Amino acid sequence: MRTATDFSPLYRSFIGFDHLAGLIDKASRADKQPSYPPYNVELLAEDQYRITMAIAGFAEQELDIESKQDTLIVTGTKSASDSNKERKYLHQGIADRNFERKFQLGEHVKVIGAFIEHGLLSIDLEREIPEALKPRKIAINGKSLLQQRNANVIEKN
Repeated sequence: MRTATDFSPLYRSFIGFDHLAGLIDKASRADKQPSYPPYNVELLAEDQYRITMAIAGFAEQELDIESKQDTLIVTGTKSASDSNKERKYLHQGIADRNFERKFQLGEHVKVIGAFIEHGLLSIDLEREIPEALKPRKIAINGKSLLQQRNANVIEKN
């Protein structure tokens, strides 16, 4: 049994974060998350990530990677082949089915590229923080810039 979390105390203190409740609720629905294909999420450097998915049996043309808004969608669609229908398996442990896997991306996280190697699909991601949002150092000059500007204006007049 899953208990619902009450976020109303947070809404009183944090303005504009109401979308986080939806994200937390979506993440808590682990029972509805597909387990195929298995994947890893790696932190390569401070702002660089890699998602690696085990996609054995899929050709490059059967895969589709799409990034829209803050969601990365990886889709695998097996081509309908008659040779698979004719096979009679004694044991089938290799999944041969279509899939769609969605990843919620953080702010300013962009997909850099993707490659397939040894049955693994790797997708590289990077967080690119705009210059306006990066922290900056403020120099201490002894006089404020406003005082210096006002002094320059007075001297010109």
